[in-house]
Amino acid sequence: MLKPIATLALAAAAAAVPAIATAQATVPIYGFVVKNSYPHDPKAFTQGLFFRDGHLYETTGRNGSSWLRKVDLASGKVLQQKDMPAEVFGEGSTPVGGDILALTWTSQTGYVYDLKTFKLKRSFSYVGEGWGLASDAKQVYMSDGSSFIRILEPKSLKEVRRIQVTHAGRPIAQLNELEMVEGELFSNVWGSDLIIRIDPASGKVKGVINLEGLLPAAQRGTLDPDAVLNGIAWDSKGKRLFVTGKLWPRLYEIELVPQQR
Repeated sequence: MLKPIATLALAAAAAAVPAIATAQATVPIYGFVVKNSYPHDPKAFTQGLFFRDGHLYETTGRNGSSWLRKVDLASGKVLQQKDMPAEVFGEGSTPVGGDILALTWTSQTGYVYDLKTFKLKRSFSYVGEGWGLASDAKQVYMSDGSSFIRILEPKSLKEVRRIQVTHAGRPIAQLNELEMVEGELFSNVWGSDLIIRIDPASGKVKGVINLEGLLPAAQRGTLDPDAVLNGIAWDSKGKRLFVTGKLWPRLYEIELVPQQR
């Protein structure tokens, strides 16, 4: 999720990061190696990202300029686009069967699009804010900016339960974009260069990925303070992990490297 940065939100994010940083004592910490770098639209305020059948799909936010796109990975060329209503702030997205689910920030409305045609099939409602989405074969996972992740039934999209994400008993808030990777939930932590690896059954943090230095601050969205790390996509067939950020000019394929303690 990343809207114009507010003082209270920054304070909350700042409070979360030290808690995660202490994870080094009990959970694995990972650095990264860049395997490939690809063009990324520097005007894309990335909210949701996923990889499906050889292409990237991306949802972006900001009122009046929120959209769903299908993108060619190698060139960054937009192959297909569906604009969201001008009055909504687009958020996270995920594929479910032959559909794409997409959230909005404060409108309490989500959309179901046809994966192939991008035709709007229906909308659905939820209470509170919408931030990130991920899915597996059985469930849909939704973040709302808190330390909780909502579990949704994939057909009705009704909430069935919630898990709280914790490390060493402490809740980790500001959970943002989500991606299911090899049975774990990966989540951006808003305002940081960290991705946390979450056990989707218990909510416990299983690892921390530190992406500091992936894109220097001077190259981020013409120094826009909202141009933070956000966007995780997993190619389950090729076993490739992609990450990018809001207003970033590049998208990266990375390999995780365990850091020595």
